Amino acid sequence: MVHVTTRIERAEASDVERLGQFSAATIHEAQGRRGALDARIKPIDPDTSFVGSAFTVVCAPRDNLMLQVAIHYAQPGDVLIVSAGEYAEAGMFGDVLGNACKAKGIAALVTDAGVRDTRELRELGLPVFSGSVSIKGTVKETLGALNQPVVFGGELIRPGDVVKGDADGVVVVRREEVREAAELSAARDAHEASLIEKYWAGGTTIELCNLAEVLKAKGLTTDIEVAP
Repeated sequence: MVHVTTRIERAEASDVERLGQFSAATIHEAQGRRGALDARIKPIDPDTSFVGSAFTVVCAPRDNLMLQVAIHYAQPGDVLIVSAGEYAEAGMFGDVLGNACKAKGIAALVTDAGVRDTRELRELGLPVFSGSVSIKGTVKETLGALNQPVVFGGELIRPGDVVKGDADGVVVVRREEVREAAELSAARDAHEASLIEKYWAGGTTIELCNLAEVLKAKGLTTDIEVAP
């Protein structure tokens, strides 16, 4: 068994950068409501956001050995996706490893487990998304796989897939679909901007969202139809 795979296929940097212009929610909706990770995985600092290629890491619960190995092998711009059994009661990542990531140019860390030293990590400016915050420590004992497909946050993530995270959560896009997802996201943003403009011009939700016939078919009534 090969524990560490270093040769992975990544999307074009220009396509990744363009996708990163859009919010996680917009990307999720634009690609057919696919790719949203579990809602409990949230940023320790909601003012941070990221986009980058997934570098997947499998750690045993309460064990960060393979995370340290991953930081060694990851490339600038990668996002560490750290699967650790959704174990909430351990802070497997903190300010020391955060500085190691920042120094290497790693774009972000996302884990289904816990992190700590959150004040220092916020000051560092590294986007960190986690399932929990815990001060409890970890060990360095168990080998695991780097850059193998993982089911993480309810979604299959392959090495090199593109992940975007912001205040609302994290979404994954298949690496071969990044350009299309960016185009669909741009179209959705333009449509929503048009709707907002029309609302301020006096348009209503029922009118602009074409709900009149839908509500009629469902039998919605109001007191407008009732004689005084």
